[in-house]
Amino acid sequence: MKPMGTIPAEFRGSAPLLIAGRRAGDWIADAGDTPLFVYDVAIVAARIARLRAAMPAGLDVHYAIKANPFVPLIAAIAPLVDGLDIASRGEMALALAAKPGAAISFAGPGKRDDELTAAIAAGVTLNLESEGEADRALAAAARLGVTPRLAVRVNPEIELRGSGMRMGGRASPFGIDADRAAALAKRVIAAGADWRGFHIFAGSQALDPQAIIETQAETLALAGRLADQVGVMPPLVNLGGGFGIPYFPGEVPLDVEAIGAALAERMAALPESLAGARFAIELGRWLVGECGVYLTRVIDRKDSRGETFLVVDGGLHHQLAASGNFGTVVKRNYPVAVATAGKDAPVETVSVVGCLCTPLDRLADRVTLPVAAPGDVIAIFMAGAYGLSASPSAFLGHALPGEVLAGQADTPNAIFTSSVP
Repeated sequence: MKPMGTIPAEFRGSAPLLIAGRRAGDWIADAGDTPLFVYDVAIVAARIARLRAAMPAGLDVHYAIKANPFVPLIAAIAPLVDGLDIASRGEMALALAAKPGAAISFAGPGKRDDELTAAIAAGVTLNLESEGEADRALAAAARLGVTPRLAVRVNPEIELRGSGMRMGGRASPFGIDADRAAALAKRVIAAGADWRGFHIFAGSQALDPQAIIETQAETLALAGRLADQVGVMPPLVNLGGGFGIPYFPGEVPLDVEAIGAALAERMAALPESLAGARFAIELGRWLVGECGVYLTRVIDRKDSRGETFLVVDGGLHHQLAASGNFGTVVKRNYPVAVATAGKDAPVETVSVVGCLCTPLDRLADRVTLPVAAPGDVIAIFMAGAYGLSASPSAFLGHALPGEVLAGQADTPNAIFTSSVP
C-alpha cells in the first residue's frame, strides 16, 4: 500500500461524495457521461477572498489563464481579479472576451510576429523576453502606428527555494538577465513605448512560506535597483507567484497569511524609486487547483498476480499530472476516492489505471480505497489546474471529457457546458 495526498477540506466528510452540494452521480447524469471535470467556483471565490484579506492593501491579483483556460471558469474569475495573464494568442482571445479593457499581460518566449502585432493592436501589455523580441515589438508597433505597452520580464539572480519549477537563478529562455534589464527598459522608453514596468518570476509550486517571503523580499530589492538604474519609476512590478498547493502525502497548505504579513512590512519600507509603483502577484494553481474533481467510471475490475486493478474510462490523456508524468520525478499519489461509496464501506488495496495502451496510464498506485466494481465512479482531486489543457488529449483518439462549472453564486450549481460527445 502507498499513501496518497489529502483530499481538500471542501470535499471531505461526505459519502457518497458531494461536489457543490450535489452527488457526483448527479453531475454525471446532467453532463451525460464520464469522464467529467467538475469545477466548484465557490472554492475559487473563497481563495481569492482569503488572498485579498491576507495580502497588503492595494496589491493587485492576476489570474494566470494557463492554469485552467475553461471559458466559464475564466468568466467567473475575471470580475474577482485585477488582471489576466496569458501565454498565447489563443489565451489572449479568451482574456479579451472575459474582461474587455482589463489589464492583460502576455508572457512567454517565442512570440510570433503575428502574436506581437495582435497584442499591440488589442492594447495588451507584452512582457518582453529578449532584446530581439523588443525590436520586433517596436517594429510591429511602428507598422500599426500604435504606441505599444511593453514591460520587461527579468530573469533574476535568485531562485525560489523548494519550488517545483524554478524560473530564476540560472541561464533561461525566460526573461532578460537582470544585469541587462535596465538597459532594455531605457531603450523601450526612449523609443516612445508605453513602458509598463517589470515582471519578475522566480519559480512556482512552492509550499515553504519562508522561501516565498525571502524571494519576494529579494524581488522587491531587485526591482528597486532596476528602477534606480532606469531613472523612471516602473508603473507596475509583477512579483510573480509561486504559491503551491498540497498534492502529495506529507504536504501541508501554504500559510498565505504569513506571506502577506511579511510582504506588507516590506512594502511599507519601499525605496523612493518604487514609492508610487503598483504591485501585483500572478497566481493560477493556488486559485483553481483544489476546486476541480475529475470523475471517471470503473469499466473493469481485474486481478493480476496478486494485485487488483480498477480500469477506468479516463486516464492520463485528461489528467497527465495525476499519473506522475508531468514534471514529477518520483511517482506519488494524488488524493483519490470512490465517489459512489457509502460511509463505512469495506476497503482494499488497488491500483486505478486508465484506458490507454501504455503502462504509464496509472492514476493511483496501490492505494487503499472502498471496494469498487464496474459502474462505480472514481474521483481524482486537485484537478482544477493543469488538467485537461496540460494533457495529451489527442493521444490514441479517445473522446474529450466533459467540463462543468458548479456553484456559481447567481445561478447555483449550474452546468455551463460539456464537451462530452
